[in-house]
Amino acid sequence: MTVESYFSATYSEARQKFVAAAEAAKAAFTVYENPNAKGPNGEVLTTDVACIGPDNAERVYLTISGTHGAEGFCGSGSQIGHFRDRLFDAMPPNTKAIMIHAINPYGFAWLRRVTEDNVDLNRNFQDFSKPLPQNKAYEEVHDWLIPSHWEGQGRASADQAILEYQQKYGVFAFQAAMSGGQYSRPDGLFFGGQKPTWSNDTFRRILREHVPSTARKLVSIDFHTGLGPMGYGEPIYVGPEDKGYYDRAKAIFGTEVTNPNDGSSSSARVTGTVPEAFLALPKSIEVTAIALEYGTQPWQQVTEALRGDHWLHARGDVNSPLGKQLKQKIRDAFYTDTPAWKAAVYGRAADFALRAFRGLAD
Repeated sequence: MTVESYFSATYSEARQKFVAAAEAAKAAFTVYENPNAKGPNGEVLTTDVACIGPDNAERVYLTISGTHGAEGFCGSGSQIGHFRDRLFDAMPPNTKAIMIHAINPYGFAWLRRVTEDNVDLNRNFQDFSKPLPQNKAYEEVHDWLIPSHWEGQGRASADQAILEYQQKYGVFAFQAAMSGGQYSRPDGLFFGGQKPTWSNDTFRRILREHVPSTARKLVSIDFHTGLGPMGYGEPIYVGPEDKGYYDRAKAIFGTEVTNPNDGSSSSARVTGTVPEAFLALPKSIEVTAIALEYGTQPWQQVTEALRGDHWLHARGDVNSPLGKQLKQKIRDAFYTDTPAWKAAVYGRAADFALRAFRGLAD
């Protein structure tokens, strides 16, 4: 099979390929059906988990695709390639691989970055019994991000206000204000929610049901797209603000690992990320987690696509000509549908799988 064949055009195709690849590899398979949403054609939406290796393993290699649904094409293709190319044959002894496919199936199927609740899953892993983080800077830019009209004077005025904000505070300050996460505007961008989403609960359930109690080490890769140079997979440290954890990520994956906490990453600093769920695992398990973030388009184009998608679902018509244009833009912002990009994505993913295996073996 070719590398390009590992990737898919839709969520449904990706799921079919993942199921087939897992079955061919004789992986154990578990299906988690989302009861709260259906796909664009009324199809059932599921998160699927395929596992290879002993249930009493001491080492765990875990990958996640589709945390931000529309970014799922990248991670799905990489996971399918892991099976088709039998990368798991290179795992050290006593290792279990856990492949979590489409943890946010709604976003994957509908070409949305968010869940069915309009929640950014990678901002949703908060302790909701405590006061949630406040993002006053987001309040300042919210109305510009989602203007009253997508075309015409309303949009032009919003774009001008954003430009003036960037000129005053800097482009990265605007990115941080917009993408750092907010908990006050349910229709807004990067909304972290007011309670755990189904995808959040499901991820925690997967950890409880599939990570062996015998595990001593766990290495995780969460596949993302939309930031950085075209086709480059930036390894971004995601974990506690502890130098020891960060140093361990660099020891396993290389000195190119970046960290939003020290400003070395293309990503703004965020809270409530998926790896927060690992804190519920036994303290005896040494966890190392990164995100592998692949560039697609210039950041400004990705931002425009995100704004358009949120405006569309808040105020527009998905089935209108404009709606179809905006859906194509969001797809292109997170999935570069070319052979060269897919080859770059998969080559990097395979390389990092082998790095993870070496790290688990130490």
